[in-house]
Amino acid sequence: MTTADAVEIACDESGFSGSNLLDPASPVITHASTDLTAAEAGELLADLAQRFAHPAAAEHKAYVLLRPGSPDAVDWFLDALRGRAHVHAVDKRAFVASRALDLLVGEPSYGDGTLLGADHRGEAAVLRERTAFLTAFVAMVRTRRVHRVDHAAVTRFLAEVPDDVPVLRGLTRARVVSVLERLVAGDPTIPPPLEPLIPAVADTVLWWSAGRRSVVLVHDEQSALTPQRMARLATHLAQAAAPAPPPLLGGRQVDSRDDARIQVADLLAGVARRDASFTAAVPDRIGTSGCRPDPRLPH
Repeated sequence: MTTADAVEIACDESGFSGSNLLDPASPVITHASTDLTAAEAGELLADLAQRFAHPAAAEHKAYVLLRPGSPDAVDWFLDALRGRAHVHAVDKRAFVASRALDLLVGEPSYGDGTLLGADHRGEAAVLRERTAFLTAFVAMVRTRRVHRVDHAAVTRFLAEVPDDVPVLRGLTRARVVSVLERLVAGDPTIPPPLEPLIPAVADTVLWWSAGRRSVVLVHDEQSALTPQRMARLATHLAQAAAPAPPPLLGGRQVDSRDDARIQVADLLAGVARRDASFTAAVPDRIGTSGCRPDPRLPH
């Protein structure tokens, strides 16, 4: 649904694994979105069911398009979405590395991990290969339902901080502990450090708004996207975009089974995460942002 000033987009993800971000079997999260109307999405799903013998009443999943017996299904699907969809891909290891830098080097904000945040791509490329560093960081910042800083975890993390990343050379224990104390206290100005969906939503919104219009978000139900977090994200994006229209005008979460647009986004996210040919096939048809890991990694 579009107007002169706003566009409504429907979103879903594939590969989200909560705070288990270092599982080698699932290295990528894809966040897909479309501006199809409900009627257009319903027609697309009905066509999919007819073409590929998928029960019309079933909730459509990416395996329908990726089955060996349907070699042209992905191309058909991407052509059907030409100019009407977007995929944001997240390399989970690079995300963890970047979040360590965002949290401990600068002042954390809801712009972290987005186009509006600091560019840590060079440092993250180095740190994403340091498994011990990433593991220690994840263990240290898991502060949910914890009422004190785990100083042993801080010690283990500091022991893994590498010397060959200049921006980390001045990192002190006092700085780390002060940030963790804010996390433990539930400081609402700091986005949760292990929630990649928040920056994925931000960059998706920024792509669709393009500095010209606002976005109304319809998303599959996700506990990470609380009303409070989404409100803070909307405020941050509006301040960064001014005097352009506020990028995120509002949103709601729905059950994917009740919204054909969400099912289309879910299909696209699943194809993008699992199909090795996606990176080569998609640029001319679907808008993309974010980054993928080494293509030799499993999808």
